[in-house]
Amino acid sequence: MERLMQYIWQHRLWMPADMKTVDGRRVQVLDPGRLNTDAGPDFFNAKVIIDGQKWAGDIEIHVRASDWHRHRHDHDPAYRSVILHVVARDDAAIQRPDGQTIPQMRMECDPGVHHSYTALVGHSASSSLPCASEIRSIENIHLHGWLDRLAFERLHAKADRIERLLRRTNGDWEEACFITLARALGFGVNSDPLERLAASIPLAAIGKHSDSPLSIEAMLLGQAGLIPPADTSSSDRYASLLRREYEFLAHKFSLTPLDNPGWKMARMRPANFPHRRIAFLSAMLLGGFKFMSAITSATGTEEILKIFNAPITGYWESHYHFGKESPGLPTMLSLSSKRILAINVAAPILYAWGTTHNLRRWQDAAVALLQDLPAESNSITSLFGSAGIKCTDAFTSQALIQLRREYCESRKCLYCRIGHRMLARKSIARNQ
Repeated sequence: MERLMQYIWQHRLWMPADMKTVDGRRVQVLDPGRLNTDAGPDFFNAKVIIDGQKWAGDIEIHVRASDWHRHRHDHDPAYRSVILHVVARDDAAIQRPDGQTIPQMRMECDPGVHHSYTALVGHSASSSLPCASEIRSIENIHLHGWLDRLAFERLHAKADRIERLLRRTNGDWEEACFITLARALGFGVNSDPLERLAASIPLAAIGKHSDSPLSIEAMLLGQAGLIPPADTSSSDRYASLLRREYEFLAHKFSLTPLDNPGWKMARMRPANFPHRRIAFLSAMLLGGFKFMSAITSATGTEEILKIFNAPITGYWESHYHFGKESPGLPTMLSLSSKRILAINVAAPILYAWGTTHNLRRWQDAAVALLQDLPAESNSITSLFGSAGIKCTDAFTSQALIQLRREYCESRKCLYCRIGHRMLARKSIARNQ
């Protein structure tokens, strides 16, 4: 409720006739102030006129006036500059430490606005879209403007992650690319353990054995804790070879296997087991990992997709995991998987490269890549598709994923332009 009141104050969605203090003095708002998301009053540097006298200072909002005492604002010097206390229930008078009464105003939420807000934030975020009817009524120019903002918001967030990796790797772009690629190969389910795996092995150590598929797979699978122990792998010659190779390399490079990596394999198709993902990552490392140079020299979407063409060879051509053989397995990633890697690895890296080096053309290249790739097909794009949003490229599907994950599921409807429009319409209709 308090959040809704802050929203109404910030966006001036009150009824002018309601703008009076509890003792009957007229209130005019010249400037509602700047919303404060940290400690202290809710709005800084507001300007109001109370009964003809102009005031400049801060605004505090509570559901009940007595919350002022309950939150101990009367003992906090940060609240001495409050010029107006806005409440839904006037159940107490508020004074400053010197005994001066702070003007107090009741701001009741219109039942229609409150009902719309409750419908938005109270829905089941796992399946429903309560603003679907509102989406259909929004002009394309406004909707596409919001989707563009969301797509860039998501791209910025991914680029920020890469920049944090660069700080951890002392500016080594190839190492940051390696960790980013490993995370993306988890395809959500095993992203965290794959990122931890890549971060646990210095890329330079892998580079010293980049001509040996056995050594690369031994390092990765050994660090991952996926090589079967000696008493269970006696019948699997390759597992035994990997275990001996890992013991040698772990001693050579002072490697320690991940502690409780958290691999998920239950109710998962065998093709998605981490063993196969690690086999592909090993193939990408064979011959030396030069992802950054490959991606910056690629001249278009097709060339970027070819970067992920590394074939799975040897043992993993016929195994999903250690033990039972399964002949005839695909040795290359599917086209859809390569497109997902282009979305989650190539585009963010290009954007981060452009941001870090202040080269706009690489940022534009990242956006062009997303706009050239087809839209992702998942439950989120289907949900918004049923509400009338056409999704034809990855730039738009990334925007919809950002909208769903960061706004719908987080109940941040007040900060979404669609939710804002829905509530503003209710308030405008009330004021007419």
